[in-house]
Amino acid sequence: MDVQQVLKFADELVFTKTGKHLDNLQESILRGAWQGQRYSQIAEDTNCSEGHVKDAGSELWKILSEVLGEDIRKSNFRATFKRLNFSNFSSSFWKDFIHIGDFNICGDTPHSSNVSQTKPPSEETPTQSQRRRDLREVPDLVPFYGREEELATLERWMVSDRPRLVVLHGFSGIGKTALAVQLLQQIQEDFDSVVWRSLRYSPSVEMLETNLLEFLCHPQQIDLPADVSDRRAILFDQLRQNRCLIVLDDVQSILSNQQLAGNYQPGYEGYSLFFKQIAELSHQSCVLLITWEPPHELSALNGDRTPIRSFHLQGLGPAAAQIFRDKGLADEDCFWKAIAYFGGNPLWLKIFAAMIDELFNGRISEAFQYEPLFLGEDLSSVLQQQCDRLSDIEKIALSALANQPGSVSVSDLLATGTLSPENLLNALQSLKRRSFIQQEQSLFSLPPVLRQYGKTL
Repeated sequence: MDVQQVLKFADELVFTKTGKHLDNLQESILRGAWQGQRYSQIAEDTNCSEGHVKDAGSELWKILSEVLGEDIRKSNFRATFKRLNFSNFSSSFWKDFIHIGDFNICGDTPHSSNVSQTKPPSEETPTQSQRRRDLREVPDLVPFYGREEELATLERWMVSDRPRLVVLHGFSGIGKTALAVQLLQQIQEDFDSVVWRSLRYSPSVEMLETNLLEFLCHPQQIDLPADVSDRRAILFDQLRQNRCLIVLDDVQSILSNQQLAGNYQPGYEGYSLFFKQIAELSHQSCVLLITWEPPHELSALNGDRTPIRSFHLQGLGPAAAQIFRDKGLADEDCFWKAIAYFGGNPLWLKIFAAMIDELFNGRISEAFQYEPLFLGEDLSSVLQQQCDRLSDIEKIALSALANQPGSVSVSDLLATGTLSPENLLNALQSLKRRSFIQQEQSLFSLPPVLRQYGKTL
């Protein structure tokens, strides 16, 4: 299915709804969305303002959503059209009768699905439980940089190796959710049902299970039992019968602050058994957890020969330079110095780039003239939010590391006399799980920005 086929079919859909064919700007938006371009790139190519292009795009996605009966956005346009596989329809069939999802489109008027449905003989009718999607909570795609190797690894795991549970973890702002959204575009066709949920507002495990069951069992309208174990048994039946992908974002929201990494908030311990059962009970589905830190009970179950995989997402390499180019910053010879200083964290780099643009007229070299490097209120607030999660012994260990000139061993840290061996080892293990520290063999270190910030604790 190529872009010309997509444009041709989209034109038919828009004409069906509005009586008008695609104009040049709408074609450019569709072409750009298909090719993964940002609105700013489309605006440059069409000599329009970015705001005008976004407004036109919003109206176009609304039209397509109404005709197709599902939420169409720039972020999911390509994946949706590939899933619906419009290239199988002949041109004459488009004009005479089109069946899509729950709508039959004939002439200019969309009709409900109780009208006799016509499909090409080669296309099988999916069951009610297949090809179901609930992606309302998926964030819009942001500019995405690099990550080809990470995407390839995760795709291989989830499509070929088929683990039951994958934990994608890393420091706040490192790009976990953006990577997962990109991954979703590539793998969702390998699953019968796909649902994305955020745990940002800390729903109980019972609320989450009920919500998932209502999606997976729809439209069967079954009466859910009151007993938690009975309800969970029905959920696992669904995971066995169909290949489902469940993405749970912001898992750190159900984990405790000011304790060692991976402990649950009071009242949320039930998630521990839920995640373990996802990993241990037989089914054909996959649950992807996105979190700042992995729940501690999953660490022992992780491995290439187990149904759990853990992916620690680290900072961007040279691809991060595009963040500075997009901001129009000067001094390309300083780009890599800044990337290394901030550990390749995309969020930190974006905040830093905005500050350079505001205070130093876009010249990174001028910022590095000051020691220590000025971080600014915005970045300091982000770092403080992460540090607020640390336990007391982690803060002591972090401060001790920050005051070392480089990589140090456990014995070097013990020599400072700040913590007992047990507390130090617990703190280092927890800080590593929270992605604060880097380890090379038996030596530990901090990224420069965390070393600078750690001295203030």
